[in-house]
Amino acid sequence: MAGSIAASAFYPGPPAPPAPNRGLGERPDSLDVHGITAAKPAPSSSNAVRAGGRTRAHAAVPKVNGGGKSALADGEHEPLSSSAAAAPRTFYNQLPDWSMLLAAITTIFLAAEKQWTLIDWKPKRPDMLVDTFGFGRIIHDGFMFRQNFSIRSYEIGADRTASIETLMNHLQESALNHVKSAGLLGDGFGSTPEMSKRNLFWVVSQMQAVVERYPSWGDTVEVNTWVGPHGKNGMRRDWHIRDSMTGHTVLKATSKWVMMNKLTRKLARIPDEVRTEIEPYFFQHSAIEDEDSRKLPKLPEHEHVTSAKYVRTGLTPRWADLDINQHVNNVKYIGWILESAPISILENHELSGIVLDYKRECGRDNVLESHTTVYTDCTDESGETTLHCEHLLRLESGPVIVKARTTWRPKGTKCQEMVALSW
Repeated sequence: MAGSIAASAFYPGPPAPPAPNRGLGERPDSLDVHGITAAKPAPSSSNAVRAGGRTRAHAAVPKVNGGGKSALADGEHEPLSSSAAAAPRTFYNQLPDWSMLLAAITTIFLAAEKQWTLIDWKPKRPDMLVDTFGFGRIIHDGFMFRQNFSIRSYEIGADRTASIETLMNHLQESALNHVKSAGLLGDGFGSTPEMSKRNLFWVVSQMQAVVERYPSWGDTVEVNTWVGPHGKNGMRRDWHIRDSMTGHTVLKATSKWVMMNKLTRKLARIPDEVRTEIEPYFFQHSAIEDEDSRKLPKLPEHEHVTSAKYVRTGLTPRWADLDINQHVNNVKYIGWILESAPISILENHELSGIVLDYKRECGRDNVLESHTTVYTDCTDESGETTLHCEHLLRLESGPVIVKARTTWRPKGTKCQEMVALSW
């Protein structure tokens, strides 16, 4: 329908018949004295028979005769009929009717709009409207960064919940995006412009995380992170993860960072120029008030404690385990630590807390051993058997890479509901 209307706008009438062949020097019948062609209208039945002795010559549109007398003079003597009084078809009035064309275009757009509104674009869950693209934003007067993460199907494990490695990856991603959003990202992995000039980058020295619950597939978690000073030559970063729908705490974590030279692979002091860059973003607030500051490894000071040791050897980094700083990413160490944990613990318990003490970096050609010692006690208030494990990740040649301590609770244990503070 719309197509036929558009076509009729460009072609308002049937095509004109071909002009008759004339000899050289003859004028066309439709040429008047002004040089404008006028189409000869077809004779109608009403004009064919007329009273009063009108001839056929007067019923048609006058034309230029052989003697050069204009048709305008003939028209002055006798009034023209209704068909002859119509405006002649000039170049101007043969242009398409733009109003008809605009009407056709409007019809097409209205039909398309109707089809577009029939599509259901509304999200099925309200949390999909919150930070839909996951870019994150700076909040709390510029001191805190917030980003949402949706738990993907490939991030859950056999328990149908997100793994501890997934949550730790969210911590790392939000930290880097915080630096980027603040305009401090240089050409390194979280390095500021002044750090990049001096071949410096951040390395984590210690980390502690307390897990209240593990999100499931399709859940959306809200990660809040901020930085603060640590001593004279370090920086700390804290995180608070909560469920974006209920506000309940998922995980709290704190970490300590130092600088390393990219060329010498040795620790370095924080230059004054770098301190000037990062100090305006320092926020004096700790996510974990009661931090586990015990030295690692250390036996729990409880009676009736039993221990057992498990070892996993031959662990080697893959190419995908290296980050931009050409060493193994710190999250990968957690997976290696849990490689030596007995399967009975993984099946019946879930990780509730972890403390990591990083001693040295691990390269691509290193071969590692994972050691786990399990300690069992029954001092939990609920009467459930709780587990404490000491872990050691070291090279086969002897040097220690990471020391760690983990705590485990039985699966299905209800945690105390903790609602995060509204920032």
